[in-house]
Amino acid sequence: METVIEVNDVKKRYDLGSIGGNTLITDIKELFVSNKAKHQVVDSDEQYWALKGVTFDVKKGEVLGIIGRNGAGKSTLLKILSRVTSPTVGSVNAKGRIASLLEVGTGFHPDLSGRDNIFLNGAILGMKKAEIQRKLDEIIEFAGISKYIDTPVKRYSSGMYVRLAFAVAAHLEPEILILDEVLAVGDVEFQKKCLGKMKDVSEGGRTVLFVSHNMSAINSLCTRTVYLKNGVVGMMGETSDVVKSYLSSYTSFNYKIQPGQQLIGDEYTKLISARLINEKHEDVEMITVSDTFGVEMDYEILKEGFKPGPNFLLSTQDGEKVFQALNTNITEYVKPGRYKAIAWFPRNLLNDIGYKLTIALTTHNPTRIHLTADINFEVYDDITAITRGDYKGQMHGYMRPLIEWQTKKVN
Repeated sequence: METVIEVNDVKKRYDLGSIGGNTLITDIKELFVSNKAKHQVVDSDEQYWALKGVTFDVKKGEVLGIIGRNGAGKSTLLKILSRVTSPTVGSVNAKGRIASLLEVGTGFHPDLSGRDNIFLNGAILGMKKAEIQRKLDEIIEFAGISKYIDTPVKRYSSGMYVRLAFAVAAHLEPEILILDEVLAVGDVEFQKKCLGKMKDVSEGGRTVLFVSHNMSAINSLCTRTVYLKNGVVGMMGETSDVVKSYLSSYTSFNYKIQPGQQLIGDEYTKLISARLINEKHEDVEMITVSDTFGVEMDYEILKEGFKPGPNFLLSTQDGEKVFQALNTNITEYVKPGRYKAIAWFPRNLLNDIGYKLTIALTTHNPTRIHLTADINFEVYDDITAITRGDYKGQMHGYMRPLIEWQTKKVN
């Protein structure tokens, strides 16, 4: 498959002490949003390397994800790829026209109307007026702002800005489309349209570079992913593997317990393993709001004399108790042997926060706690979750259940 982007040993340095002279406005902006410049005073001669030796290539028709923490160098890399700024060292070779959506309003002239900005962006991409005219109605319809298409864009809301900007970037047929957190602005309906359009763009043979903190979107869209860590490529490969590495390094969450030689239990019981599973009974790598998942306990009863039953307590990472689930079916002494128990969490129950699941084997009468162990996990938001609907703000609370509403007109 043809290579359309080659990034060779790219490094980007900022001189943190010099804010005058030849420093670009773009560089100054990036400087002050970086964690280092934001939280501490730096010496006038100190240097900050936003990117250090970044090397990779991108194939034609590929959707490449770029992930990493804030300050990892993602936006700096995209600005170099888009030729907004140049690397201090290294080179970037790209074959084809590049359209970029790096932030709200990129490439728009505030005093021009939405219609005029469509033609301006098309001209920047090297398209002829007739080509842009053929796409005009499709762009306006996708953006959903037909009423305001002849209004100066300086009067647009941020949501209207990003609608039009994405519509222009996606429909004017660039060979390479670069998107930075395009799903962070706009309502849920528009986010779904963006996902669908990005799939159409890639299937049409064009290349997409997609930066996002939404791991669900990265998993569903990207074939390969680059994980940037402190300005260097921490990992690159299959998206599922890279996302798993990113999440495990970002948090201390563990989705599985395998005690090994360490005994968890008492003279009556022993925990063999515990894990979170998906509906196919496979290990989970990531849980979203819309997923059904289960907690599986594999344990052994060593001798008879009590009535050990599996149960759990769900808490937040901050220690706030969410709910407790008891197994009340065990009323007789449990015979020695190996047992496996699974408790299922329905989809659309938990919110997108971190949780601690304390699993246990207990006898209720007489009360005896035979063993306990903690599984720490996080639930991630899903932009298609029906519990969110068209609401795009923060969902508060520890749970996000799907509640049935009945509404009727009474007069």
